[in-house]
This record gives sequence, structure tokens and C-alpha cells, in this order.
Amino acid sequence: MQGPNIVIVGAGFAGVEAARSLERTLTPGEARITLISPTDYQLYLPLLPHVASGVVTPQSVAPSLRRILHRTALVPGGVIGVDPDAKVCVVRKITGDLVDLRYDYLVLTPGSVTRTFDIPGLAEEARGMKTLAQAAYLRDHVIAQLDLAAATSDDDEQAARLQFVVVGGGYAGTETAACLQRLTTAAAQRYHPRIDPGLIKWHLVDVAPKLLPELGDKLGASALRLLSERGVRISLGTSVASVTKDAVTLTDGRVLPSRTLVWTAGVAASPLVDSLGAETVRGRIATEADFRVPGLDGVFALGDAAAVPDLAKDDGSPCPPTAQHAARQGRHAAKVLAARLRGQPTFPYRHRDLGLVVDLGGHDAVSKPFGIGLKGAPAQVVARGYHLYALRTGAARFRTGANWLLNAVAGDDFVRTGFLADRKGTLRDFERTDVYLTPDEVRARTRARA
Repeated sequence: MQGPNIVIVGAGFAGVEAARSLERTLTPGEARITLISPTDYQLYLPLLPHVASGVVTPQSVAPSLRRILHRTALVPGGVIGVDPDAKVCVVRKITGDLVDLRYDYLVLTPGSVTRTFDIPGLAEEARGMKTLAQAAYLRDHVIAQLDLAAATSDDDEQAARLQFVVVGGGYAGTETAACLQRLTTAAAQRYHPRIDPGLIKWHLVDVAPKLLPELGDKLGASALRLLSERGVRISLGTSVASVTKDAVTLTDGRVLPSRTLVWTAGVAASPLVDSLGAETVRGRIATEADFRVPGLDGVFALGDAAAVPDLAKDDGSPCPPTAQHAARQGRHAAKVLAARLRGQPTFPYRHRDLGLVVDLGGHDAVSKPFGIGLKGAPAQVVARGYHLYALRTGAARFRTGANWLLNAVAGDDFVRTGFLADRKGTLRDFERTDVYLTPDEVRARTRARA
């Protein structure tokens, strides 16, 4: 007897930690563990800006699931709908085929997608930084703009290609702007004598009144000052009004000639949430403190797609959608499931943030470990040490550390790989938010196959 089937949706921090901990907690006869993911690696999202800037290779931040998990069955695809009554997941395999997978316990960790708004031209022109493919594509695109700017004799075209706009003053946007600004400046100085480095302009735009508000006023101001000294133009209290292929119009009326808009203005829960019919909190599945989804038998939700009560705070707010919480929720969920299988009582999740790190490239960083504010080289040591610790395999740690060392010694070659060279690489191209089924479509499919 193989025991009940525990199906885990998603191979992010929460999903992989849940599977890994279940393997260690349960005996093979207690349960089967199935993980559904379109990729065969666990993406370490915080280092995507380093991939986009060429500081580390894509493989370094994508540890193989086969190195991490040893008796979990891997299904190559994505869940596009769930019927909680029938206990069935509708899986779209990487071939495009649809299959139904039954579960006894369902652990929903589908993560998040880039949050967008109804802004004219945004869907057609914006690039994201949520997946490994997006980071690799963005690097190619930015280097291509330098090559094309150096090759043209049209001053207007050159100005547009050398002006880059990043929207979002959180971790992803700030680190992306910081790392890519270093890339373009170094490339122009070393290999593009026809380009005046002063013509390269990076804009960081955010509707919030402060940069990196999670770090507090002092460290946020330090990050703003560091970026401003490097030439990044920061516009707070501002957003994008419209986008065309060669210009970005801001809500303050400015029109920025640009061929590059990087959109990192927050995240939203995976569209899979809509197929459940469960109660939500700002788009995230409302759960109990032990991850149970009220009213749905055997369903647990955690990570970015779940609004798990943050018991470390007294204001009733949910845990923030951070990698730190997701990984710890995954480990705690394994204990909860093991207790359920063994007829033991469960216990709630509680964790206080250990701190925050923001890598601005080179020796620049701001960090707040255990509430202690750091900046400069000490903050960079803390930031990179944390990243190495958080990477799940020794091979990934070694590759990342070696990449950092090699880049510091030898610099970058600024090579384009030609990845998706004939496509725009929009958010929809990479994140596939248009493939999910509605609750009615899921029920119609499962009833027809019953």
C-alpha cells in the first residue's frame, strides 16, 4: 500500500521545501508525494537581477529538483484548475496536453505573477523579471540596445535605445535597475567608444512616496542616495500613463523616449486561485494559521498565493509574500501534514522576519539583519552570505560563488545569446497567465469524466 497521494502545486520556495521536508518526515509507506511544476528546477528569485546583468549564469540560480528531491514524483506541467469537490487537479503538461490528477491532500504553492494594470500599451511593450527566461531575455535585450545605438547615425533613435525605464521601487525593481545600470555603463566604457556613457539614462519609477519602505526611512534613503550618485534617476509618487514601442509617458506628464520598459510593480497571486472558489484576501487564498483552507477538505495553501495569518504581529495581517516566509511555511506544512496523517494535532505557523537584504551590485548594498541597519561592504557581505546560505544545493552555492569571483576579477563579456530575438518577450509570453480555467470549466471537465 502506497498511502494517500499528497500533491504539491508549484516548485517555488514553499513547494520544494514542503516536498523535501515530507521526504524526511514520512516513511515511503505513509504517503506518495507528487510535485507538479513546468520546470525541473527551483528558481532562486532574489538573484534574477544578477542573471540579467550577467554576474551569475542562469544555471547557478536554478538548482535541479533531482538534486533536492529523491522520492517525489515530478509531473512536468502546470495546474490550471482545481475541483475541490472531486479532489482533482487539471494539469497542462509542457506538451500542451491536459490530464486530470487525483489527490488526497493538496498543497497549493502556485506562487505569484507580475501584477499589471490597465495601462495603454503595457501588455504589448513591458518586460518582466519574474522567471529565469525573462532575466535571460532582458539581458539580451539591454545589450542589443547598446549594439543598435552604437550602429545608428540617428540621434533620436540612439537616445531612445539608451534610455531605460524600470517601474517598481521594491526589491526586484531596485536591484534590477542597479545591476543593469552597472552593466550598461561598463559595456559602454569598454566596448562602445562611439557611445557617450552620459547618454545612457536609467529611470526608476514608483508610485510610492519612498524607495524600499520595508527597510525603513534611513536605509531606504541610503539606497536612494547610492543609486542617485550612480546616475539612476528616481521618480517617486509617479507611475506610467501609457507606453508605445519607442516612448514611456509618465503620470506627471513627462515623455521618456525609450525602447525598454521593465515592469516590476508588485506581484499578484497566481490566477489558479480563481478556480477554487475559496475566500480570498486581496487576491490571496485565506487560510487558517496551519495553512488549511476553510471549507475545502484536504486543501492547504501557503507561499505567495496564500494569506496566512502572521501570528508574529498583533494587527491580524497576513504574512508578507517573501521567500523567507515561503520556505519556512513549506517546512512547517510538512509537519502539519505528517501530524494529520498520523492523527495528531496540528499547530500554527509562526515566524518573525530575520531581516532584509538588498544587493545593489559591486560593493553597494543595504541590509537589515535582525533589525540592524548596514550599508556598503558590510551589507554586501551579509547579502551575499545570506544568498549562498539560502541556495538549496552545494553545486548551486559553488557555481554562484565562483561566478561572483570570476566577474569581480575578469568582468563581463557582454554577449547576446539570441534568446527569443524575434519576439518582444512580453509578460504574457513568459508567464502564461491566459491558460487557466474558470471554476465552471473545471467542474464541467471533471463531471464529464466522472
